[in-house]
Amino acid sequence: MTTPRIDFDLKPSAQPVAATEREAMLADPGFGRHFTDHMVTVKWTEGRGWHDAQLQPYAPLQIDPANMTLHYSQTIFEGLKAYRQPDGSVATFRPDANARRFQRSARRLAMPELPVETFIEACDLLVKTDRDWVPGKDEHSLYLRPFMFATEVGLGVRPANEYLFMVIASPASGYFPRGVKPVSVWLSQEYVRAAPGGMGEAKTGGNYAASLVAQAEAADQGCDQVVWLDALERRYIEEMGGMNLYLVRNSGGTTTIVTPKLTGTLLPGITRDSLLTIAEDLGYGTEEARISTDEWQAGNADGSITEVFACGTAAVITPVGHVKSARAEWTVGDGRPGPVTTRLREALLSVQTGQSPDPHAWMHRLT
Repeated sequence: MTTPRIDFDLKPSAQPVAATEREAMLADPGFGRHFTDHMVTVKWTEGRGWHDAQLQPYAPLQIDPANMTLHYSQTIFEGLKAYRQPDGSVATFRPDANARRFQRSARRLAMPELPVETFIEACDLLVKTDRDWVPGKDEHSLYLRPFMFATEVGLGVRPANEYLFMVIASPASGYFPRGVKPVSVWLSQEYVRAAPGGMGEAKTGGNYAASLVAQAEAADQGCDQVVWLDALERRYIEEMGGMNLYLVRNSGGTTTIVTPKLTGTLLPGITRDSLLTIAEDLGYGTEEARISTDEWQAGNADGSITEVFACGTAAVITPVGHVKSARAEWTVGDGRPGPVTTRLREALLSVQTGQSPDPHAWMHRLT
């Protein structure tokens, strides 16, 4: 069935950021510090569906104290990037995959599912309008944050009957301010991110709120990030903070990248999925499996696990250099970024920035 097209009402800003001020921001944008001139909004009302789609100036929202999201947390989000291409054009990376994951998150939280076509059109419209905000420097991009939350006013635990979908954008350099350097991680055995049957595979704010106390614990232990373990046995690796994890295993001259299999308790990352394909393109083996902390430690000790890295939209690929838990700590390889990690990162960025061919048609070019 064809999805009816939603027409967007265009209300461009009368006071965009001055070009000189924008260029100063783009020189060193950081992550999530500056925002473009516009935002996109689309409303959903029970009985009416999606309506009132607008591109409008970026501005604060007015929220009623009894807004249901503030009390019952019906909110989901996505993250994807737009990249400047060698010819000056702009392309986004796999927005269709983000759109489908957004639908799955909405389904899990009993929210309306935004059509894939509308999700992509909303992102395209914002990027086209604010294309001057797309950085041109190496490894810089325009980060897009589509999100949706309940807007019904009232108390009572049930799905809301009104929602607002939005897209905002922020120029970004590296997610970790010190660049591509290995991070240290703390294995959290006291806290868990998600349990079977929960919301682990949904990209919802509550999952990230639940991570903050464990991230603080990691910092107290002198570590950069927390690594989540499974909720039942507290011994199988799941995620690092809000990123997927990979181990590089060498056996009999064969190099295989291994990532925890999707069990419903961890996020099915777009970067995670892309790297499985890129690794095979480069001749590496790939595997999705359960990986215990004992196996990780033993593999680093005997040299069968030579590298570990995390991956996600914001940080792309981040090497893991040191691991610490309540009962042990060890170094991954020589503590520096490994050759497989580096090669995978370069290959992914090369596709995203248009420096190499795009055999899987992942880049969505804006006309």
